[in-house]
Amino acid sequence: MNVAIIIAGGKGIRTHQDVPKQFLNVNNKPIIVYTMEAFQNHPDIDAIEVVCLEGWEEILKAYANQYKISKLKWVTIGGLNGQDSIRNGLEYIKDEVKDDDIVLIHDAVRPMVSTDIISDCIVKTRKYGNATAVIPCNEAMLLTENHTDSTSQVSRDTILRTQTPQGFKYGLLVDAHKEALEKGIVSSVASCTMMVELGKKVYFSIGSEKNFKLTTSDDIDIFKALLRAEKDEWRR
Repeated sequence: MNVAIIIAGGKGIRTHQDVPKQFLNVNNKPIIVYTMEAFQNHPDIDAIEVVCLEGWEEILKAYANQYKISKLKWVTIGGLNGQDSIRNGLEYIKDEVKDDDIVLIHDAVRPMVSTDIISDCIVKTRKYGNATAVIPCNEAMLLTENHTDSTSQVSRDTILRTQTPQGFKYGLLVDAHKEALEKGIVSSVASCTMMVELGKKVYFSIGSEKNFKLTTSDDIDIFKALLRAEKDEWRR
């Protein structure tokens, strides 16, 4: 079984909105619905779990019903941070999945994840046990300790920018979270970084510049522009 675990526990304060960013409406549809639809429409995704911001569970379920997200099987509550939320999601479905099943951890606010990205993450996870969507770094990279100046650079050829989905065999990720807690690793910024902190190897799958995270109000404007471009392309 292949399960998409969508992490929607953040408050999204950097968008300066009263509504959490994953529930903001863009073109009369909540952002999280775009994300759920991407996994709903993928033929290799069997089920969806959403780790939701507390207090928004019933709203999420209502959206899923309205937009016919039939693969949504589970909704649970987010934790203190991303790592905590993912662990909550894994724990909630422990009686429903097997150790060899694949879970794809995905940010609710990456609504433009494509079929190809999801497919490649599944294929690579099946082959290696884990896979993280990545894209090249095309900008010059400078090292700084004070965020004011720099005297050194990092070769961009040695750097990859991580995205989601990040895929894992279920049992492997559960064990990694247990080990992380034992070692005092409690606030890693992503599943792949937690694995690296544990000294484990992570593998790569394809990402895309379009698969960006909606973090600020500018990002939402870019998302709207891309939706308009897709609509115009469809009309041609």
